[in-house]
Amino acid sequence: MSSDAPLAPSLKSDAATDGRVLVTVSGPDTPGITAALTGIVADAGARLLDIEQVVLSGQLTLCLLVGVPLDRGGPGTGVLKELLFAAKALGLELDFKVVQPLAESSTGRRSFAVTIIGDVVDAGCVHDLTTTLAEHQANIDTIERLSDGDLSSLEFGISLADDGEGRAQSLRQALVGIARKRGVDLAFQVEDLSRRNKRLVVFDMDSTLIRIEVIDELARLHGVYDEVATITATAMAGGMPYEESLKLRVAKLAGLPIAAVQKLVADLPITEGAEDLLRVLKGLGFKTAVISGGFSHAAEALRQRLGLDYAFSNVLEIKDGKLTGRVQEPIVGPQRKADLLDALAQREGIPLFQTIAVGDGANDLLMLEKAGLGIAFHAKAKLKDAADTSLSDGGLDRVLYLLGLRAKDVRAFLAGT
Repeated sequence: MSSDAPLAPSLKSDAATDGRVLVTVSGPDTPGITAALTGIVADAGARLLDIEQVVLSGQLTLCLLVGVPLDRGGPGTGVLKELLFAAKALGLELDFKVVQPLAESSTGRRSFAVTIIGDVVDAGCVHDLTTTLAEHQANIDTIERLSDGDLSSLEFGISLADDGEGRAQSLRQALVGIARKRGVDLAFQVEDLSRRNKRLVVFDMDSTLIRIEVIDELARLHGVYDEVATITATAMAGGMPYEESLKLRVAKLAGLPIAAVQKLVADLPITEGAEDLLRVLKGLGFKTAVISGGFSHAAEALRQRLGLDYAFSNVLEIKDGKLTGRVQEPIVGPQRKADLLDALAQREGIPLFQTIAVGDGANDLLMLEKAGLGIAFHAKAKLKDAADTSLSDGGLDRVLYLLGLRAKDVRAFLAGT
């Protein structure tokens, strides 16, 4: 907009009451811009109704919603002229328009956070997702980049007409379909205080916090790997009750020296991103636990190594320095995992909606369903379909994106701990 454009005629109002003027300023970002412009608004006695600012690659966009009298020649004209002159002096472009108050929806709207996570989130992916949002009459309120470096995670704040769960569920299914086609992960969460106020995170151990299945590695040491691995695969895919499969597999370990178990768990291969994730969670005051259908020697070693608050797992029976091939009751299977999460939340005085559970197999299903947010991590198809969301690639630290945390903030936090 040119500096000699007539201001008053474009702002003419039929009444001398306050109007709502949206002032948009853009250009190179430098310190003091927002202070200068809001100072003009304050000195003129105008009302600041709303403000929003974003800086992208050093370029500022600042929006001010200002309440001013719009009668010709009145104070409203003056404040807008002063804003225009100040913007030009700062090397910025300024535009404005009179806007009407938004009509209140009779049905109300609900807010959701849609988080996209991938190795790369490209323009085609964003186009497909935003097109789907438009087709479902979802309004995009905010878009925030969570990742650093390559564009690999975005968070969309959206609002949707509230008609119960039907519309939201339909949108979620459509978005998940697009995400799978594009090879990215997507989380669809209600945007409320509980999303950013989780307090307890529990993890499965094997193939979640660590990259191996401990029982398979013990079987390898004992020369019965193929037999045990076949049972493990069947159980993790949901083809056999976990408790039954565990007893069958442990029976094949009879006679294995406990020294071999201790040697294995002394150097467990930690999953990528797990250590950073736990450092951040601990630093933010979260309670953490491993709830595993694996064995206590490994779970306790992991608890100490990662600084977890709790460890729950199965206990192998030992006699004369060797495994007997039996496991002590009660067995930590699917139902007990869920029950332990519930009991742990009660012990810590944490509501279930403020809990997160992370796992990879069918024996984690009930635990993920019990938690406020269930995350299937590099999981089998059955668990991915049932979980609230899934992470198919990358490290465990991607869980932090689901909490709305930005990579640069996480990096700064880790550097200071």
